[in-house]
Amino acid sequence: MATPDHLFNLRNNFYLGAYQAAINSSDVNNLSPDDAIERDCLVHRCYIALGQLQFVISEIDASAATPLQAVKLLALYFSSPDSKESTISSLKEWLADPAIGNNPTLRLIAGTIFLHEQDYNEALKHTNAGGTMELHALNVQIFIKMHRSDYAERQLRVMQQLDEDHTLTQLANAWLNLAVGGSKIQEAYLIFQDLSERYQSTSLLLNGKAVCCMHMGNFDEAETLLVEALNKDAKDPETLANLVVCYLHLGKPSSKSFSQLKLSHPDHVLVKRASTAEESFDRALQSFT
Repeated sequence: MATPDHLFNLRNNFYLGAYQAAINSSDVNNLSPDDAIERDCLVHRCYIALGQLQFVISEIDASAATPLQAVKLLALYFSSPDSKESTISSLKEWLADPAIGNNPTLRLIAGTIFLHEQDYNEALKHTNAGGTMELHALNVQIFIKMHRSDYAERQLRVMQQLDEDHTLTQLANAWLNLAVGGSKIQEAYLIFQDLSERYQSTSLLLNGKAVCCMHMGNFDEAETLLVEALNKDAKDPETLANLVVCYLHLGKPSSKSFSQLKLSHPDHVLVKRASTAEESFDRALQSFT
């Protein structure tokens, strides 16, 4: 008889982006030492997602287990641009240590950080062997970023063989459908919709549906979904970025959403691209004047 999964609700809420709900469901009794560490890692990753980086950094001390130390590194990485270099240096040292280098959580954090650095080959060096559903899902994301949907599809098939109904398998399927485009967009929308109905409608799922709508040209519906997402989390970078795109297509003012994004997430790809475009325009203007 299979043992009950005491962390299912916590884990599932985290995957769906329901971070506060995950934290609220984290008070679980009778956990094994390994499960207790996994619970603490998930809770601290929720706090990171909510932007409470200093709380995580102060809560995890030097005596904590390797997975928790890895989560602390993630918080340090996001805490300030000045700390990124030293964090990556520490990360590489830990990964080279034979005693802890193969720890799944450490490899997951490494993959996440190198994905943010857009160093996809380095990310895959630590994630490609898989081992957990999260590592497989991260591989799907990395391959999509590399525009290698063929490799992403192989990873998805591995996930489907392991557990076709797993929330991460469903999400990975939707991400891949979005990347492939065409008739697959409608399938992606239905996956996001199904997850919303089965569990709860989170900002992550609302953004997923909104992006599908924009791909299908339904910008009014996309706007409705994104405003709902904004009501759940007014500072979510993906919601703000998607709203900017949506408003541009609808011919509505987008400067307020863009200013909010620029202020709260200056490193966001949309902010960087807009900044690069402005600089190019200014250079072109100067050449004429």
